[in-house]
Amino acid sequence: MIALPAGARVLLATRPVDFRKGAHALAGLAAEVLDAEPFSGAVLVFRARRADRIKILVWDGSGLVLVWKQLEGGPFRWPPVVDGAVRLTPLEFAALFDGIDWTRVQSTRRIPRPSVPA
Repeated sequence: MIALPAGARVLLATRPVDFRKGAHALAGLAAEVLDAEPFSGAVLVFRARRADRIKILVWDGSGLVLVWKQLEGGPFRWPPVVDGAVRLTPLEFAALFDGIDWTRVQSTRRIPRPSVPA
C-alpha cells in the first residue's frame, strides 16, 4: 500500500499505455494525454493493456519516482476506457492499488446522514 497525503491529486489515465515506457516517457505522455504537469507532485496512474499491471509516476521534489505493480489474482478494477483522465481521491487510489473495486469506496462526506424526525 502506498500512503498519500489527504489532499493529493491523483489522475488515472484510462487508456492503456505501452509498459516498456520509463519515467520520462510517461511524464511526456502525462503532459500530452492527461493535460497534467508531471512535475507538479500529482500522482499519475497508468494501466497496461491486460489491466493486471499498474505504473505510478510522481515527482517527489527531487526526482521522478516510478512504482510498478502486478496483481497475481486478476486484473485491477479500471473505469471504462475513454480518452482523458479520471480523478481519484487518495482513498479510491489506495483501493485501486490494493486490487479492490475503487468505485465501491466511499469517503465520509459521501455517506448520507440519517434524518432525525422532529
